[in-house]
Amino acid sequence: MGFLHTDLGYLSGGEVVVVDLDHAANVRLMDSSNFSSYQRGGNARFYGGEARQTPVRLKVPQAGHWHVTIDLGGRGGMIRAGVRVVS
Repeated sequence: MGFLHTDLGYLSGGEVVVVDLDHAANVRLMDSSNFSSYQRGGNARFYGGEARQTPVRLKVPQAGHWHVTIDLGGRGGMIRAGVRVVS
């Protein structure tokens, strides 16, 4: 499964991750342990899901190392996205 990945690094919690998409996609915000599971194809807990409107805004729930993944859920095609963190 192909996906776009952004390593957000350490965030304090309360920040908002803003994701701009060129079309509908799955957007997931995960901590490092869940991202590792996601990479292996295992179950992962995440914030977000299918996004049909842009921008997507996800609040970081707690301090830690965070990652964003973006994928098409098995559908063919390509996607372009921008990811930024705002306070």
